[in-house]
Amino acid sequence: MKSLIKIVTIAIVLVTVSCKKDTAPNYQFMPNMYESVGYETYSESSAFKNGIEAQLPAEGSVARGHMPFDIENSTEGYMLAKETLKSPLDSAQVNLEKGKVLFDIYCAICHGAKGDGQGNLVKREKILGIPSYDDAGRAINEGSIYHTIYYGKNAMGSYANQLKEEERWQVVNYVLQLKSELEGKQTVKDSI
Repeated sequence: MKSLIKIVTIAIVLVTVSCKKDTAPNYQFMPNMYESVGYETYSESSAFKNGIEAQLPAEGSVARGHMPFDIENSTEGYMLAKETLKSPLDSAQVNLEKGKVLFDIYCAICHGAKGDGQGNLVKREKILGIPSYDDAGRAINEGSIYHTIYYGKNAMGSYANQLKEEERWQVVNYVLQLKSELEGKQTVKDSI
């Protein structure tokens, strides 16, 4: 009986060892998970009814967390924003420290930390002609500032992709504070 157990054990070991090939990969239980088929984006496919693999979003849908801005990027849109657009933040939601941090990151390089138009790029003469927030010809308000942040203006590009809506309004409130400080008026902090 012992010899029969030895023979069966040796046979099992030999069968197990003989199945292993170093030149070929081992058996894969689910080969599709290891060697998946590479599909080209927007390529033809029978998986969906319209034949396109990557599906386009439904018409009129809005990405999660995104609020569309209905005012157009034009001079008329700028004037409309200047006349009608108001901040949705109430005084409890205004965070000037957060607005300052965002302003320092995105705006101060050109506009200067005080909003006087003397940022590092202006001082190094990389760009010219950034007006101060208190210039007599610049009657800016929260609507015009928001529109400019969203679309950009003249040489300034858009920051709509870098700043969320709430962050844009924080920057708007901070710019208004800088404007009032440059004009020597009461600051936004004092009025809150």
